[in-house]
Amino acid sequence: MTRAEGMTRGLENADRLASVEVPSLEGKVSDEEWKVRVDLAAAYRLIAHFGWDDLIFTHLSARVPGPEHHFLLNPYNLTFDEITASSLVKVDKDGMPVGETPFATNPAGFTIHSALHMGVEDAHAVMHLHTAHGMAVSAQEEGLLPLTQHAMLVLGEIAYHEYEGVAVDHDERERILADLGDKSMMIFRNHGTLSTGRTVGECFLKLFYLEKACQAQVMAQAAACSVPPQGAPEVAAQQGMAGLQIIAAVNWQAMLRKAYRLDPSFAT
Repeated sequence: MTRAEGMTRGLENADRLASVEVPSLEGKVSDEEWKVRVDLAAAYRLIAHFGWDDLIFTHLSARVPGPEHHFLLNPYNLTFDEITASSLVKVDKDGMPVGETPFATNPAGFTIHSALHMGVEDAHAVMHLHTAHGMAVSAQEEGLLPLTQHAMLVLGEIAYHEYEGVAVDHDERERILADLGDKSMMIFRNHGTLSTGRTVGECFLKLFYLEKACQAQVMAQAAACSVPPQGAPEVAAQQGMAGLQIIAAVNWQAMLRKAYRLDPSFAT
């Protein structure tokens, strides 16, 4: 599919889905899939709560348990604070819906997320954002700098991918994978941030640290900070991934409680 064809298809699908009823899938999918759906829907609501969403754009995904590598994406016409466990769209490796759904997905979302779900075994969850701070750092030649503890903890896991336009060209998937290599996070030049994880909770925590690091960097630069990096970046990098993976499950339980307090409708 060409970039123009992908954009046209996505816009046509979004236009015809102005308002639809969303039947509950609880009890109609496996317990394992339902848990992933609830976790991913919670992540969408939390991203909206933190103000990291971008209208109906950007995307979070999670692989459905099973050998097919099917994964869940957001409906193209819903804002993040509208997404529920049942409205998430399950797609196959070709971007086709698995099972009945009234929704379509973002073509650019499929390109990026299918590359990682199909090409990286541990990428069970993938999250991609266009925050102002993330984009600001992505536009800097040096990328993320070791200015803060948050940055030092994730710096060793950051890869970079050059900007190629809106990501609807499926050929770009091979280049995304090649650039990612053995890393678990990526800064898309002139575009935004991305994290992968073995669980939704782990992926969310990595993205949180990456976004906080970008925010702190932009604020330090705006203050014309001339203080060189402090502490021990190498030590923090060694502690980083092991520490984040250990606390990810505990942190995610706290985030789930927060999501339920904000609006429990995400879990429907």
